[in-house]
Amino acid sequence: MSIPFEMNKIYNMDCLEFMKQIPDNYFDLVLTDPPYGIGDRSGLVSKNRQYKNNYTMFDDNEEYIDSVVVQAIHECIRISKAVIVTPGAKWFTKYPQPDDIGFFYQPATCSLGKWGRADSQPIFYYGKDPKSGKSIQFNTYKLTERPEDNGHPCPKPIKAWEWLLRKGIFDFNSKVFDPFIGSGTTAVICKSLGVDFIGCEIEPDYVDIANKRLEAVQGSLF
Repeated sequence: MSIPFEMNKIYNMDCLEFMKQIPDNYFDLVLTDPPYGIGDRSGLVSKNRQYKNNYTMFDDNEEYIDSVVVQAIHECIRISKAVIVTPGAKWFTKYPQPDDIGFFYQPATCSLGKWGRADSQPIFYYGKDPKSGKSIQFNTYKLTERPEDNGHPCPKPIKAWEWLLRKGIFDFNSKVFDPFIGSGTTAVICKSLGVDFIGCEIEPDYVDIANKRLEAVQGSLF
Protein backbone atom coordinates (compact mmCIF):
# COMPACT_ATOMS: atom_id res chain seq x y z
CA MET A 1 0.00 0.00 0.00
CA SER A 2 1.46 3.36 -1.02
CA ILE A 3 0.48 6.98 -0.48
CA PRO A 4 1.41 10.12 -2.45
CA PHE A 5 3.66 11.40 0.34
CA GLU A 6 7.17 10.64 1.54
CA MET A 7 7.76 9.31 5.01
CA ASN A 8 9.85 11.19 7.56
CA LYS A 9 8.80 14.63 6.35
CA ILE A 10 6.70 17.49 7.69
CA TYR A 11 4.23 18.95 5.21
CA ASN A 12 3.13 22.58 5.36
CA MET A 13 -0.50 21.92 4.52
CA ASP A 14 -4.03 21.52 5.85
CA CYS A 15 -4.19 18.15 7.60
CA LEU A 16 -7.76 17.55 6.40
CA GLU A 17 -6.61 17.80 2.77
CA PHE A 18 -3.73 15.44 3.55
CA MET A 19 -5.90 12.82 5.21
CA LYS A 20 -8.36 12.69 2.29
CA GLN A 21 -5.58 10.93 0.36
CA ILE A 22 -4.77 8.33 3.02
CA PRO A 23 -6.40 4.86 3.01
CA ASP A 24 -8.05 3.34 6.07
CA ASN A 25 -5.74 2.07 8.83
CA TYR A 26 -2.58 3.13 6.99
CA PHE A 27 -0.84 4.45 10.10
CA ASP A 28 -0.18 2.50 13.28
CA LEU A 29 -0.48 5.55 15.53
CA VAL A 30 -1.71 9.11 15.35
CA LEU A 31 -0.24 11.14 18.20
CA THR A 32 -1.28 14.79 18.32
CA ASP A 33 -2.02 17.88 20.37
CA PRO A 34 -4.46 20.13 18.45
CA PRO A 35 -4.17 23.91 18.85
CA TYR A 36 -6.60 24.99 21.56
CA GLY A 37 -6.84 27.25 24.59
CA ILE A 38 -4.12 29.64 23.43
CA GLY A 39 -5.64 32.98 24.25
CA ASP A 40 -8.22 32.87 27.04
CA ARG A 41 -6.62 31.49 30.19
CA SER A 42 -4.75 33.24 32.96
CA GLY A 43 -1.36 32.43 34.39
CA LEU A 44 2.19 33.03 33.17
CA VAL A 45 2.37 30.07 30.79
CA SER A 46 -0.89 30.94 29.06
CA LYS A 47 0.11 34.59 28.71
CA ASN A 48 3.37 33.53 27.12
CA ARG A 49 1.47 31.24 24.75
CA GLN A 50 -0.86 34.06 23.72
CA TYR A 51 2.10 36.36 23.10
CA LYS A 52 3.85 33.83 20.85
CA ASN A 53 0.78 32.52 19.01
CA ASN A 54 1.01 32.65 15.21
CA TYR A 55 -2.24 30.77 14.53
CA THR A 56 -3.98 33.80 13.07
CA MET A 57 -5.93 31.71 10.54
CA PHE A 58 -8.47 30.56 13.14
CA ASP A 59 -10.26 31.74 16.26
CA ASP A 60 -9.86 29.34 19.17
CA ASN A 61 -13.59 28.88 19.67
CA GLU A 62 -16.36 26.30 19.50
CA GLU A 63 -16.84 26.71 15.74
CA TYR A 64 -13.14 26.02 15.09
CA ILE A 65 -13.23 22.92 17.26
CA ASP A 66 -16.33 21.60 15.45
CA SER A 67 -15.32 22.46 11.89
CA VAL A 68 -11.60 21.63 11.99
CA VAL A 69 -10.36 19.75 15.03
CA VAL A 70 -13.23 17.29 15.56
CA GLN A 71 -13.35 16.52 11.83
CA ALA A 72 -9.62 15.91 11.89
CA ILE A 73 -9.86 13.51 14.82
CA HIS A 74 -12.60 11.53 13.04
CA GLU A 75 -10.29 11.25 10.04
CA CYS A 76 -7.40 10.21 12.30
CA ILE A 77 -9.53 7.39 13.70
CA ARG A 78 -10.22 6.26 10.12
CA ILE A 79 -6.62 6.26 8.88
CA SER A 80 -4.88 4.86 11.98
CA LYS A 81 -5.09 1.72 14.08
CA ALA A 82 -4.61 3.76 17.27
CA VAL A 83 -5.01 7.45 18.10
CA ILE A 84 -3.75 9.34 21.13
CA VAL A 85 -4.81 12.96 21.42
CA THR A 86 -4.56 15.61 24.12
CA PRO A 87 -7.81 17.57 23.61
CA GLY A 88 -7.36 20.20 26.29
CA ALA A 89 -9.76 20.80 29.16
CA LYS A 90 -11.94 23.45 27.55
CA TRP A 91 -13.45 21.62 24.56
CA PHE A 92 -12.90 17.92 25.30
CA THR A 93 -16.66 17.18 25.38
CA LYS A 94 -16.76 18.03 21.65
CA TYR A 95 -14.44 15.19 20.72
CA PRO A 96 -15.50 11.69 19.64
CA GLN A 97 -16.07 9.35 22.57
CA PRO A 98 -12.67 7.83 23.41
CA ASP A 99 -12.10 4.16 24.12
CA ASP A 100 -10.11 5.09 27.23
CA ILE A 101 -8.96 8.17 29.11
CA GLY A 102 -5.83 9.19 30.99
CA PHE A 103 -4.36 12.46 32.22
CA PHE A 104 -1.22 14.49 32.35
CA TYR A 105 -1.11 15.36 36.06
CA GLN A 106 0.81 18.62 36.53
CA PRO A 107 1.33 19.25 40.27
CA ALA A 108 3.55 22.29 39.72
CA THR A 109 1.40 24.05 37.12
CA CYS A 110 1.09 27.85 37.19
CA SER A 111 -1.87 27.93 34.79
CA LEU A 112 -5.18 28.91 36.37
CA GLY A 113 -8.72 27.81 35.63
CA LYS A 114 -11.96 29.24 37.00
CA TRP A 115 -11.83 26.98 40.09
CA GLY A 116 -8.14 27.08 40.83
CA ARG A 117 -4.96 25.62 39.42
CA ALA A 118 -5.40 23.70 36.17
CA ASP A 119 -3.36 20.72 37.37
CA SER A 120 -4.43 18.10 34.81
CA GLN A 121 -5.03 17.73 31.09
CA PRO A 122 -6.98 14.82 29.58
CA ILE A 123 -5.47 12.22 27.25
CA PHE A 124 -7.91 10.45 24.91
CA TYR A 125 -7.14 6.97 23.59
CA TYR A 126 -8.87 5.54 20.50
CA GLY A 127 -8.58 2.08 18.98
CA LYS A 128 -6.96 -1.03 20.39
CA ASP A 129 -4.05 -0.86 22.82
CA PRO A 130 -1.05 -2.26 20.87
CA LYS A 131 0.36 -3.65 24.14
CA SER A 132 -2.89 -5.47 25.00
CA GLY A 133 -2.16 -8.96 26.32
CA LYS A 134 1.55 -8.17 26.60
CA SER A 135 1.70 -5.69 29.47
CA ILE A 136 -0.49 -3.50 31.65
CA GLN A 137 0.47 0.16 31.56
CA PHE A 138 -0.63 3.32 33.30
CA ASN A 139 -2.85 5.70 31.33
CA THR A 140 -1.81 8.75 33.37
CA TYR A 141 1.58 10.46 33.54
CA LYS A 142 2.92 12.78 36.24
CA LEU A 143 4.24 15.74 34.28
CA THR A 144 6.94 17.80 35.99
CA GLU A 145 9.09 18.45 32.91
CA ARG A 146 9.10 21.95 31.44
CA PRO A 147 9.05 22.12 27.63
CA GLU A 148 11.82 23.89 25.77
CA ASP A 149 11.28 27.50 24.72
CA ASN A 150 11.52 27.15 20.94
CA GLY A 151 9.19 29.85 19.59
CA HIS A 152 6.02 27.75 19.52
CA PRO A 153 3.21 28.72 21.98
CA CYS A 154 2.73 25.19 23.27
CA PRO A 155 5.68 22.81 22.64
CA LYS A 156 5.30 19.32 24.06
CA PRO A 157 7.69 18.16 26.81
CA ILE A 158 10.03 15.61 25.20
CA LYS A 159 10.00 12.85 27.85
CA ALA A 160 6.24 13.01 28.43
CA TRP A 161 5.52 12.93 24.70
CA GLU A 162 7.97 10.05 24.23
CA TRP A 163 6.07 8.15 26.93
CA LEU A 164 2.85 8.57 24.93
CA LEU A 165 4.49 7.58 21.67
CA ARG A 166 6.03 4.42 23.13
CA LYS A 167 2.66 3.57 24.70
CA GLY A 168 0.90 3.87 21.33
CA ILE A 169 3.20 1.87 19.02
CA PHE A 170 3.56 -1.89 18.74
CA ASP A 171 7.27 -1.71 17.86
CA PHE A 172 9.79 0.58 16.18
CA ASN A 173 8.59 -0.52 12.71
CA SER A 174 5.36 1.41 13.27
CA LYS A 175 4.26 4.37 11.13
CA VAL A 176 3.25 7.51 13.07
CA PHE A 177 1.29 10.56 11.94
CA ASP A 178 0.79 13.92 13.67
CA PRO A 179 -1.76 16.20 11.91
CA PHE A 180 -1.05 19.19 14.19
CA ILE A 181 2.69 18.72 14.61
CA GLY A 182 3.53 22.30 15.68
CA SER A 183 7.20 22.60 16.55
CA GLY A 184 7.83 18.96 15.63
CA THR A 185 8.17 17.14 18.94
CA THR A 186 6.48 13.99 17.59
CA ALA A 187 8.87 13.98 14.62
CA VAL A 188 11.93 14.63 16.78
CA ILE A 189 11.12 11.66 19.02
CA CYS A 190 10.33 9.41 16.07
CA LYS A 191 13.61 10.28 14.35
CA SER A 192 15.60 9.68 17.52
CA LEU A 193 13.99 6.24 17.93
CA GLY A 194 14.14 5.25 14.26
CA VAL A 195 10.34 5.27 13.84
CA ASP A 196 8.84 6.38 10.50
CA PHE A 197 6.60 9.44 10.69
CA ILE A 198 4.73 12.10 8.73
CA GLY A 199 3.60 15.43 10.13
CA CYS A 200 1.30 18.21 8.95
CA GLU A 201 1.49 21.81 10.11
CA ILE A 202 -0.42 24.71 8.59
CA GLU A 203 1.75 27.53 10.01
CA PRO A 204 4.99 27.86 7.96
CA ASP A 205 6.97 29.46 10.78
CA TYR A 206 6.39 26.40 12.94
CA VAL A 207 7.37 24.09 10.08
CA ASP A 208 10.69 25.94 9.97
CA ILE A 209 11.14 25.45 13.73
CA ALA A 210 10.29 21.75 13.43
CA ASN A 211 12.70 21.16 10.55
CA LYS A 212 15.54 22.88 12.40
CA ARG A 213 14.87 20.64 15.40
CA LEU A 214 14.90 17.57 13.16
CA GLU A 215 18.23 18.59 11.62
CA ALA A 216 19.71 18.79 15.12
CA VAL A 217 18.75 15.22 16.05
CA GLN A 218 21.85 13.03 16.24
CA GLY A 219 20.83 9.49 17.16
CA SER A 220 18.91 8.83 20.33
CA LEU A 221 17.89 11.74 22.56
CA PHE A 222 17.94 9.59 25.66
